[in-house]
Order: sequence, then C-alpha cells, then structure tokens
Amino acid sequence: MSAGMWLVVGLGNPGPKYAGNRHNAGFMVLDVLAGRLGGTFKAHRSKMFGARSDVLEGRLGGERVVLAKPRSFMNESGGPVKSLRDFYKVPVERVVVVHDELDIPFGAVRLKKGGGDNGHNGLRSVTRSLGDREYLRVRFGVGRPPGRMDAAAFVLKDFSAAERRDLGVEAERAADAVEALLGDGLAAAQNAYHSG
Repeated sequence: MSAGMWLVVGLGNPGPKYAGNRHNAGFMVLDVLAGRLGGTFKAHRSKMFGARSDVLEGRLGGERVVLAKPRSFMNESGGPVKSLRDFYKVPVERVVVVHDELDIPFGAVRLKKGGGDNGHNGLRSVTRSLGDREYLRVRFGVGRPPGRMDAAAFVLKDFSAAERRDLGVEAERAADAVEALLGDGLAAAQNAYHSG
C-alpha cells in the first residue's frame, strides 16, 4: 500500500490473572502476530505521560508495523495508544485496534473503519485519547453472555473449554485478517474474512 508505518494495537488487561479472559482476545491475536515476526515484545522506550506499552517492530503483509500491547488496564488504553501514535508519527487511518467483540459469534472476525465504541471501554478510551474515531478495528467475536449474565462479567471470564479447543485456530485467522488489512486494504480484507 505505502511506505508508511502501521501501528497495530491489541487491547487487553495486563498480568496473568487476566491472560485467558475473553477481554484479552486482542492480546492473543497480537501474540500470534509477534510469533510470525519471530520476535518478543519489549518495553517501549517512550514513557510519555506514564503511558507504557510493550512493542515489537517488524514487517507484516509487506508493510512496516509496530505491534503494541498497552500495559494499562483496558479502560485506560487510550493514553498508551496516543503516546505510540505520537512517537511513531502514525496517521490515525494507519492505526489498527484489535479487540474482543460481544456482538459477533465466537471466532468470527469483522473489520471496519470508524464507528462508535458499542459500550467497549477500551475503544471509548482510544477514541477519547486520539480525538478521532476513524481508526481501523479488527473485531474478534466472543459471543453474547449466557442467560442474564452481565456483559462486563462475561468478558472478564476465561474462554470456555469448548472455545479454548478452537481458540488457537481462531486467533490465527484473526492474525491473517490483520495481515490482509495491512497488505491488501480494508475492502479486500472484509471480502476475504466476512464470509466466514
């Protein structure tokens, strides 16, 4: 597409207590992408405003990319995203946020540009900090909570045993979608991944 840098951010909560939660789907997809780069995340040298992230630089889909996992909690993700965006001078249309999505079935992947936060505190924080909602989103389906379970409680639970059997494959597919987005553009990536 172009020679510019992309910033791909996975949303989640830091620490082992949250590692398997549905809310950490963004981190899981970023770990797959890091594996493809053959690297490991390192603390970013810019600690502007105390907004810290773990990052990995490389090439995906033929494009220069910075993968990032904010060290903040989900509802404070915006500060680290803005800090990295400013540090790398990435325009908002080249910022990609990978996150869990309640409104699509488990494992389904949907890509879009802009839109509201749909009650997702991480997206709300990113939009507020960037002052712009026109960034790209890769949405990893986690499905709706069963019965009357509160959505906030549901996303802070680990994936079920049945879901965990397929989680690796689904995270790989979401990572494929990120690569397609970077290399082929939004429309082509949507055509390829929205059918499944």
